[in-house]
Amino acid sequence: MKVEEELKTLGIKFLHVDLGTVNTVEKITTVQRMKLRESLLKSGLELMDDKKSVLIEKIINVIIEMIHDSGELPEINYSDYISKKLDLNYTYLANIFSEVKGINIQQFIILHKIEKVKELLLYDELNLTEISFKLQYSSVGHLSNQFKKITGLTPSFYKKLKQKRNANLEKVGNM
Repeated sequence: MKVEEELKTLGIKFLHVDLGTVNTVEKITTVQRMKLRESLLKSGLELMDDKKSVLIEKIINVIIEMIHDSGELPEINYSDYISKKLDLNYTYLANIFSEVKGINIQQFIILHKIEKVKELLLYDELNLTEISFKLQYSSVGHLSNQFKKITGLTPSFYKKLKQKRNANLEKVGNM
């Protein structure tokens, strides 16, 4: 189900639908809101009325796009990048994010960078030095320390562990 189709089905006129937001022509009724919420839940989506929640989702989407979807991380400071993308003051964004998520934006970025490191390690196309450079770590040592702090494992041990697990899964699959 597409969000646009559901809006049309419910008779909700909208200007445009973008990732995480819908601009309606007029205020929607309580009944329309309830039906839309039910329909979205069936599709695994959630209707967020709270402005803080919507803003948090936008921050998360910018971070995910920045780390996971773009080929390279931005050359500018992350705080400037996020602030520019959302056209809001970074301190304001950071305060709301921390209040709602219980961690700061920098910690959230680190967690996602480590997830990207894991992904790149498993692809086995780049070595640790190249991954460190790609994700703008100051050094391989810095990346390794951060990786171990988050996962409890060194990057090389993590890679070996995953390779061993995959090899065992292949053996089981071939039986």
